[in-house]
Amino acid sequence: MSRILRTLQHRGATLGSAEGQRARLAALPVGRTFERALTESGHWPLRATGVGILQINVGKRCNQTCKHCHVDAGPDRREVMPRVVVEGVLAFLEHAQIPVLDITGGAPELHPDFREIVVRAAGLGAHVMHRCNLTAVLLPNYADIPALLAEHRVEIVASLPYFQGRETDAQRGDGVFEESIESLRRLNALGYGRGTGLVLDLVTNPVGTFLPGDQGALERRWKGEMRRRYGIEFDRLYTITNMPVSRFLEFLDERGQAEEYLTRLVTAFNPAAAAGVMCRNTLSVGYDGQLYDCDFNQMLELPVDARVPQTIFEADRALLGGREIVVGPHCFGCTAGAGSSCGGAVA
Repeated sequence: MSRILRTLQHRGATLGSAEGQRARLAALPVGRTFERALTESGHWPLRATGVGILQINVGKRCNQTCKHCHVDAGPDRREVMPRVVVEGVLAFLEHAQIPVLDITGGAPELHPDFREIVVRAAGLGAHVMHRCNLTAVLLPNYADIPALLAEHRVEIVASLPYFQGRETDAQRGDGVFEESIESLRRLNALGYGRGTGLVLDLVTNPVGTFLPGDQGALERRWKGEMRRRYGIEFDRLYTITNMPVSRFLEFLDERGQAEEYLTRLVTAFNPAAAAGVMCRNTLSVGYDGQLYDCDFNQMLELPVDARVPQTIFEADRALLGGREIVVGPHCFGCTAGAGSSCGGAVA
């Protein structure tokens, strides 16, 4: 039995727990720490440059169970943002005048207050972004949501691993690709992705243990293929690196590729990407109201620096806007190659 596993069992933790994942990543022999990489590139300590985006994870309920999911979301998850936290988020959005609200999950549509969050946030003047898996809005109880999003000019960021069915279904489940295409056609019919100002972005991540290709080149190819094959239009393609967190870390461990993959990320460290990582202008809110530097830190249970407000109920934009970012080995995923963020490539 490994030293890590013995230590975790002594603490009552498992390799699948947040503590277990942190220990597993810290134990991988990859040559240097992220702190050292930042120091050598002149970026240590990494600090926020403000709070321009408030990203809220409204829970882990999802109608899909994707193999790469860093949230470990699925139909059996019960974590849902309670009403008191929803009110705290909207109150902070209003009094701090945060310009962008980015709603993620799980499948955010499954939250009972999703529609209200969208309507009230848009009413406050915020630009609202909805991270969509494309299939949840096909469920009967949620079929009205695309029209609601269009009415309030919500930007849709839709995940689609590939423009063909085999690769997409291998990652997301049988039949997901066909349903995703149907959903995209419905969004196009509402005006999304057709130059109307209703923005439809697609997000792709590699179906495997390698870095994404060039975002610009991939976007040109995807636009041609999606138009030719399916008659679908969209605005931008974002490429995102698979993060060694939760299910993808388990995937790597099962194949004995965790060290190889993290080493690949470390070797590809790009100082220019480190300067532009999303945590510098984004504040992440967990379903329970805890504050994090990013959604990945949230899943690893690494809250914001202890010297700044810890929950949405005491959040202060000025204090949080200059905070020191909490980092770990997983951060190499955001700084490898062209970099990776919720808005695609960084550099």
